Amino acid sequence: MIRKTTDNTKFDNQIFNEDCRQTIQKMIQKGYKVDNIITSPFYNTGRSSQCHTSQKSRDNHEGRYDIHLDDMTNDEYIQFTVDLFLSFDKILQDNGCILYNMSYGSENTELMWLTIASIIQNTPFTIADDIIWKKKSALPNNVSPNKLTRIVEHVLAFCRKSEFKTFKANKKVKSISKTGQKYYENVFNFIEAQNNDGANKLNKATYSTELITKLINIYTPPNSKIYDPFIGTGTTANACLLADNITYIGSEISKAQCEYAEKRIQATKKQKKQKTHQKL
Repeated sequence: MIRKTTDNTKFDNQIFNEDCRQTIQKMIQKGYKVDNIITSPFYNTGRSSQCHTSQKSRDNHEGRYDIHLDDMTNDEYIQFTVDLFLSFDKILQDNGCILYNMSYGSENTELMWLTIASIIQNTPFTIADDIIWKKKSALPNNVSPNKLTRIVEHVLAFCRKSEFKTFKANKKVKSISKTGQKYYENVFNFIEAQNNDGANKLNKATYSTELITKLINIYTPPNSKIYDPFIGTGTTANACLLADNITYIGSEISKAQCEYAEKRIQATKKQKKQKTHQKL
């Protein structure tokens, strides 16, 4: 069932077929808040062969996404992201964090860094950590004589500047000194995980359930709520379902991707039910 937010909307474990700004506005109006925001937004870095920048590719729906046109100017993209983070501030619980998967383009290497700088300068958020996600495989830059083969992406952990020392994580205390100083386990800012959960014609820029599961294990306490404003084919929701007592909320402008995500969710629910019966 494809949904849009209404005045009577219930947000828990729902994916809404609409622009995330509409969903967020309803969340603000209802006073609904989440513990984490985990997402991979459109990067706005594609070349004409990879995104809808030429008239032919627009007409034939070629590119990373089935309906999104990845064609903002740098200034437009930066302002869009800054505005988004200002709205995140209104729906994120105290001491929550944002896990934002970003990458820079082969032709537009500047946009990611300019966007990060603008978030820090113009919103209440700063970077707590830069997590390096090493994928299982990479497509080599065969046409470049000097650029390296890209096999990693960034997952930026943003927290409020005022909560830099208090935002939540699941690090365990390993020992306590005589003076009361706590020493925590090492959780490295390097994650190896699959590229995606399989090929998908609707969205060629997905991430993997394995990656999101590992992020949840680091940052998300039990009984938390996670919002993905660009949920696409439902990977974040899928990871939440596989975790214990984690609620998901998602937004996605593509009806086809929402339908695909709902099918994944139902399949995961069925698998979990079967495993529960087997244990009994």
